[in-house]
Parts: sequence; structure tokens; C-alpha cells
Amino acid sequence: MLVPEKNKSGAMFTLSGFSDYPKLQVPLFLTFMGIYSITVVGNIGMLVIIKINPKLHTPMYFFLSHLSFVDFCYSSIIAPKMLANLMTRDRSISFSGCITQYFFFCSFVVTEVFLLAAMAYDRFVAICNPLLYTVTMSQKRCALLVVGSYSWGVGCSLILTCSTLQLSFHNFNIIDHFFCEISSLLSLSCSDTYINQLLLFLISVFTAMGTLLIILLSYLFIVVTILKMHSASGRRKAFSTCASHLTAISIFYGTILFLYCVPNSKNSRHTGKVASVFYTMVIPMLNPLIYSLRNKDVKDTVCMFMKNKLLSH
Repeated sequence: MLVPEKNKSGAMFTLSGFSDYPKLQVPLFLTFMGIYSITVVGNIGMLVIIKINPKLHTPMYFFLSHLSFVDFCYSSIIAPKMLANLMTRDRSISFSGCITQYFFFCSFVVTEVFLLAAMAYDRFVAICNPLLYTVTMSQKRCALLVVGSYSWGVGCSLILTCSTLQLSFHNFNIIDHFFCEISSLLSLSCSDTYINQLLLFLISVFTAMGTLLIILLSYLFIVVTILKMHSASGRRKAFSTCASHLTAISIFYGTILFLYCVPNSKNSRHTGKVASVFYTMVIPMLNPLIYSLRNKDVKDTVCMFMKNKLLSH
């Protein structure tokens, strides 16, 4: 039975989450609460550190501050509802709530992908054209890259969300996931989802392949430039400036590729949930740790901040 157009907003969804493992609900809650707490402290801390230290007012840290903001936002869109569902029997979410969660999640995830590509371009300019770095990576260009990243993220999300709003659903639906993931939503629709699937495929391929191409080309030129350097210390210094970013993109793209390359089966759905936890919860926690632990300026700022706090007390 199809939901009439006027009652479409009354459709309800139940997020099954990790309800298959009732004995693990409390351990999972404590684990995810710990991860989310570190995510909030780490990313907000990174924003504060970049703000208070003038030495970090550079293009690289400008992009990193937005990466931290995006990580904090899309983790916060998923984590509170997932944590609540682990401790309650009522795991329901309204149609409007589900669509809203998906819209903001998609916006921030797509934005993150383009920010990672912008950071790769920044490293390319810094290493391959150091004399022109300040001119090429001007404040205006950096701002345009960031605005473009957010705009593309919101634009893609609007297209997919509006196309989903045209679909009809049963009154009650069970989503076999811990958040309103688009593929799970489309699989529950009573309507023909061909156009939705096509839009999702085209946007995903263009976004993933386009940004990956920028990243790969940037690092190809970076590697060639580093290999041409005569000084071993110069090569180490050049590589160290890219190490954090390389680690971050390897984890992010590795998780996404693993998630969408798993064959469709019952076991793969459980594996998919674990992979989804990794890129919605773990990666936003790891990014500030990756950039702070491998960066002397950030570590010095943290030490100075802590020292000032202790002295003030």
C-alpha cells in the first residue's frame, strides 16, 4: 500500500542499528561515546589552536580548520541519534527527521572530499612551485576553494534529497543501518527509484573520481619533484609536509572503497555497518590526532596553551 502524497511526511522509519547484538549495547554505547567525545574535543581543539597561533594562519591550516569543522559537524549529525538508539527500545525516526539527517550528512561528507582535494593542490603548489606559493595560494583563492567545496556539497545533497522527497514509502519502514543512509532509504521506497539511483551513481562517481584524480595528479608531481631534489634533508622535509595529508586521505578513501566494494550479502551488511562506523565516527576522531601528532607547530601551540593554563591557576 502506497503512502498518499499528503501523508508522505507521516511515514516512520526504525533504525535497526546494532539491535542484533543486545548484549553489546552497553559496551558499544561506552565505546562510541568515548570516540565521539575525543572527536568533539580534538576538532574543536584544532580550531582553537589554529585561531590563537598566528604562525598557523597559512593556507594549509586554513583548509585544516575547515576540515576539522566538517568532521565535527558530520560526526555530530550521526553520533547523538546512534548513541540514543543504543540505550532505548524506541529507535524510530520520522520521515522529515530522516531526510534532514541525510541532507546535512551528505553535504558535509561531500564537502570533506573536496577539502581533501584542495589540500592536495595546496601541497602541490607548496612543493612544486614554492616561489609562487604565496601568490598562487592567495587568501582569495583559498576562500574560493573552500566556498566551492561547501557549495558543491550542499548542491549535491539538495539534488539527492529533493529526488528522494518525490518517492513514496510505507507507513512503517525498517532501515537496516544506524543512520538514514541513502541506499537503504531507496531500497524501502514503493516508487520507481531508477532516476534516484542514476543521480546517486553519477554524483558519487563524479565526486569520487574527480577529487581522486586531483589528489593523484598532485602527488604524482610532488613525488617527481621530491625525487629530483639533491638534498636528502630537503626530500625528508618535503615528504614530512605531506605525510599527515597522505595518511588522512589513505584512511578516508580506503574506507569508502572497502565499503562500496563489499559484495551484497547478509554478512557484508554487518561489515558495511562496521565500515560506516569507521568513516562516520572514527575518521573524524583520527584526523585531528594525525595532524597534531605529526606537526611540530601544532604540538608547540598545545604545549604553550597548556602551560599558560597551568600558570594561570
